[in-house]
Amino acid sequence: MRAVVAPTQTPGCAGRLHRRADAVGAVPSRRRTAVVLRAVEAPGVEVPPLSEEVAARIEELGLDFERSGLKYLPNEARMRAMDRKSVKFEKTKNEKCGSHMWEDVSELAQLIREGKTSWQDLNLDDVDVRLKWAGLFHRRKRTPGRFMMRLKARGGPPSVPNGELTAAQLRYLASCIERYGADGCADITTRANIQLRGVTLEDADGIIAGLQEHGLTSFMSGMDNVRNITGSPIAGIDPHELVDPRPLTHELNAAITNNGKGNAALTNLPRKINIGISSSRDDYAHCHINDVGLKAVKDPATGEVGFNVELGGYFSIKRNVVSISGDTFLSYDQVVPYCMALLEVFRDHGARDDRQKARLMWLVEAMGVDAFRGAIEQRMGQSLRREVHVAYDDVWERRDVLGIHAQKQEGLFWAGACVPAGRLHAADFAALADAAEKYGDGSVRLTVEENVVLPNVPEAKLAALQADPLFQRFPIHGGNLLRGLVSCTGAQFCPLALIETKGRALEVVRELEAQLDVPAMVRMHWTGCPNSCGQAQVGDIGIMGAPAKLDGKAVEGVKIFLGGKIGENPEASMRCAALPAAALGARRAGLP
Repeated sequence: MRAVVAPTQTPGCAGRLHRRADAVGAVPSRRRTAVVLRAVEAPGVEVPPLSEEVAARIEELGLDFERSGLKYLPNEARMRAMDRKSVKFEKTKNEKCGSHMWEDVSELAQLIREGKTSWQDLNLDDVDVRLKWAGLFHRRKRTPGRFMMRLKARGGPPSVPNGELTAAQLRYLASCIERYGADGCADITTRANIQLRGVTLEDADGIIAGLQEHGLTSFMSGMDNVRNITGSPIAGIDPHELVDPRPLTHELNAAITNNGKGNAALTNLPRKINIGISSSRDDYAHCHINDVGLKAVKDPATGEVGFNVELGGYFSIKRNVVSISGDTFLSYDQVVPYCMALLEVFRDHGARDDRQKARLMWLVEAMGVDAFRGAIEQRMGQSLRREVHVAYDDVWERRDVLGIHAQKQEGLFWAGACVPAGRLHAADFAALADAAEKYGDGSVRLTVEENVVLPNVPEAKLAALQADPLFQRFPIHGGNLLRGLVSCTGAQFCPLALIETKGRALEVVRELEAQLDVPAMVRMHWTGCPNSCGQAQVGDIGIMGAPAKLDGKAVEGVKIFLGGKIGENPEASMRCAALPAAALGARRAGLP
């Protein structure tokens, strides 16, 4: 089935006709299914007029301007995106912006349900690339025809920014994966988010509609968008926090995503952006590995609580770097305008010719911190204060949120429970919802360590909570290796992973805990590949999938990292060894 659409003219390109949808990204060897053509708008955002040079280049390439990702870029960025040296992803976005999938997904799902097409017949770039703008990640290599769906918040609290979910939301998530039986499961991520697994495209529009009814969405959760905004899992209940970051995380998310409806003006960034907001000296958001880190501090001169800005932290195949000072102090009210201006500067000036050199750090280094701040000031229409320098007399050890802890509200406690390797099934979502309503306030917090926190538990309910069968599976007082375990998805689902992670990590942890007395928590981070979604570089011990040889034959291998630190004075770990994955474990390592 192909959509037949009358040609239209592009403003600024008089007389030029659009290509039909079935000519964009054509796949000669496979029948394509197109959907009705439409423009995706960003309300209140002006489209920069086309220069003659840009119009000529668009004409030369035969692009449909209204459908392309070029629409909200300035002309200079448009030319770079259309340059012959631009990467394939830029060409894919030029042909059709991923924002169109916010509506296309419903039509495609309906066509599949009606038997008029199948996922195999759809445009390859739509299925494997552009659907990520709608939060759908096709796992063609591992589970063909099934998708991972990553969440995003739609409206205000409680929702995924800052990792908060209600019992009603948890039960809905259970229903999303329960229908898939053994193929359906979910993971808590290192951005305090949820990824649903096993989703089929014919069900996707219904699941998305249900998410939106529950204050959630999946739009703008993948590819070149802002990822889930992290804060503190004990925000608002922490006796040591300087500020509750939740209102900021929700306001910022709403501004970026147009209240979860999708914001086409900010969906064609050069690369993804991670934003973390830290509210205490513990830095539960891991600002040092975020593209944008906002660390709450109190100005010694005025007593004002604001945020020092850190820029550029990220991990990748080619480069791993912790953030640097942005030499900027923001008042509470400046946080959202600053971040919005920063995203526009990044969108308009970031590199588009090399995906490995397109993260925010590369732009900050190319411009210099002062010039980068100046570009943001120009967008904001105001000057920004320089970084506030704060000195402490003591050494602050990052607190472990697992266990039972007194809140700043008298008589109330939070309970942090370990979810082994972050894996959840439908029954787990339902049990968490029940526990949240039975013992707490009906909400659950997710952590970047892939665990859960139940807030606002009265003291009288603590004994019953700890005896609940759920918290025998998800221990509140788990072993010192299990409670520090973090793992990416691994080769079970991820096409990039070089090793299986979650199951292997749990096997190693249980084997070591059975044989060793571990006196303090050890943070062990597993990641299946150098993209380091499992953040191997921040762990006390980091384990990263890598190629290896054993007796001259290629086998699964790992690189071992040691010495990562998190909290007030973070440090990246150092790689110290490489070995076959089969050598992992206490017995394999020759331990008693």
